[in-house]
Amino acid sequence: MTRKFIGDRLLIATHNKGKLEEMAHLLEPYGVSAVGAGEMNLPEPEETETTFVGNARIKAHAAAKATGLPALSDDSGIEIDALGGAPGVYTADWAETPTGRDFVMAMQRTHDELEAKNAPHPRTARFCCTLVLAWPDGHDEVFAGVMPGRVVWPMRGDQGHGYDPIFVPQGYDITFGQMDRWEKNRISHRAKAVNLFVAGCFG
Repeated sequence: MTRKFIGDRLLIATHNKGKLEEMAHLLEPYGVSAVGAGEMNLPEPEETETTFVGNARIKAHAAAKATGLPALSDDSGIEIDALGGAPGVYTADWAETPTGRDFVMAMQRTHDELEAKNAPHPRTARFCCTLVLAWPDGHDEVFAGVMPGRVVWPMRGDQGHGYDPIFVPQGYDITFGQMDRWEKNRISHRAKAVNLFVAGCFG
């Protein structure tokens, strides 16, 4: 039996403004206001696991413990079949530079590695999102969403964030980067995970 969320304020264990906005919008209909880990001046815990659920658990439990509030964390990334599932949990790491994250560089690296392997088309991939809701008593609930699709080149569109300009979701002929953000929020891997979370914890 899934534990229900009771309350009107949920801590989102992320320092990523785009993710916080997306989550706040998805939670709005349920009368829940979202507050980000950045606003609470929480440190970013080290993500030492090799799975999305492992890293999401680290973030959610660290935030719940630090604040005494239930905390929702998200670990997400893109898995590309021709790269053996890479970058996967290292999706954001591929964008790291000494001066912050550069996703154009990360997308270029992705394309270069696919070209080096002479990967056949379509270059199938999926965006994965795992949500973990953790309570201060150590209990947690896990919800996972997947959006299958393919990666393309060159980059297309300036909407969204991360690897969105090179990902075409299944059933579409435009990238997440070309898609209206609310349309993307309706169909994305994160939306699927949030729908499961809402059904489980608010239903």
